[in-house]
Amino acid sequence: MKTIEIKAFVPSKDYELSKRFYQDLGFELASDTNGIAYFKSCNSSFLLQDFYEEKHAKNFVMHLLVENIEQFHSKLKNSTIEENYKIQISDIETQPWGMYDFIVIDPSGVLWRIAQNID
Repeated sequence: MKTIEIKAFVPSKDYELSKRFYQDLGFELASDTNGIAYFKSCNSSFLLQDFYEEKHAKNFVMHLLVENIEQFHSKLKNSTIEENYKIQISDIETQPWGMYDFIVIDPSGVLWRIAQNID
């Protein structure tokens, strides 16, 4: 089997708010058609859907691997994203699975683990 790509369909409680949030997080909105928004950043992408089921959203986890976690974390903490979307960004922690990471929970309750491999 030769695969090309895999994308997750991320739920959104407020589709317009979530689109703004992900752009402020640093993703490019590449397309938006019929309740499906395609977001990308370098080699990473996902589909935001105009669909919300609370149990699903609050148990949905995305993992984003970045090159420089301290720089990305600092950029977010120094922005107004927490205030604008009433979210919290955790501190960076060292995880036993060999990564540094921090957590962001989007306005719909989707948990993002933003990580960097430990060399």
